[in-house]
Amino acid sequence: MSLSVDSPFVSRPAPNIAAGALALGVHALFVLLLVFGVSWQTQHPAPVMVDLWNALPETAPPAPVEQVEPQPEPVPERPPEPKPVKVPEPVKVPEPVKDVPAPKAQPVVKEPPLPKAPDIALEKKKAEEESLKRMKALQASEEKELEDAARAESEAMKKVRDKQLADQKKRELLSQMAEEDLMQRMMEEEASKEMRQMKQSEVATRRQSELARTIGQHRDMISAKVRGNTRLPDRLQGNPEVRCLVKLLPTGEVQSVRVTQSSGNAAYDEAVVRAIEKSSPLPLPSDREARDAFVPELSLIHHPKE
Repeated sequence: MSLSVDSPFVSRPAPNIAAGALALGVHALFVLLLVFGVSWQTQHPAPVMVDLWNALPETAPPAPVEQVEPQPEPVPERPPEPKPVKVPEPVKVPEPVKDVPAPKAQPVVKEPPLPKAPDIALEKKKAEEESLKRMKALQASEEKELEDAARAESEAMKKVRDKQLADQKKRELLSQMAEEDLMQRMMEEEASKEMRQMKQSEVATRRQSELARTIGQHRDMISAKVRGNTRLPDRLQGNPEVRCLVKLLPTGEVQSVRVTQSSGNAAYDEAVVRAIEKSSPLPLPSDREARDAFVPELSLIHHPKE
């Protein structure tokens, strides 16, 4: 009885040591070919130089960067399958074949992906967005400063207006108080003036009364003195009246006597004139105002009888 083995992964019974060693050698050779084949055929990409800009220049557009397409990774060639090895037939009945686990495949080491070329349009868009954000932030800051300045100016103007209104009210109040004080003083002065006028009137009235009394008393004294010095003519009838104008000095001395209205009796008129001249100096009041009623001329009316 013979048993053919087509797979190299099937081992023979323990008595066939050569076949097992041959299978292990074939598997080791397969693994070595797999590892060294991948490492030899892997090519590293050429280095790429890229210039990075914070902002794009405004004068000229940036030069296009040549994009290097990544090369596809080489697929390792599959090693040829080993041909089946014919094993001589065993002498003994073989034991049931046990499955031998296949060796685990070594993990394939992948190269890191090539860095992608920078997207110029995306970078430009991001830069424009950042610039727009900064401009908006600056504009918002300026608007806030303007609002704060306008608010401060408005508050300052309000304070100035309030102060002006307060000053105006104060001036109006002071002016009103001043007007009231002025009216009060004017009323007081008017009342005081009226009082003074009343007092002056009373004083004047009293003074005039005193002057009139003094003047009357001195007229009576002058008439009595002249009558005492008059020598009446014989056969004088009645109580005739004669008017004379007498010029006097402040001392009462008579300067001249002139008859202004005759009594109709020449002898009587001459007797009165002689009596006035004989009575010099006439009694005059010591008060100046009262004396002014007699000086410089005195109108004297004389009767022989009182």
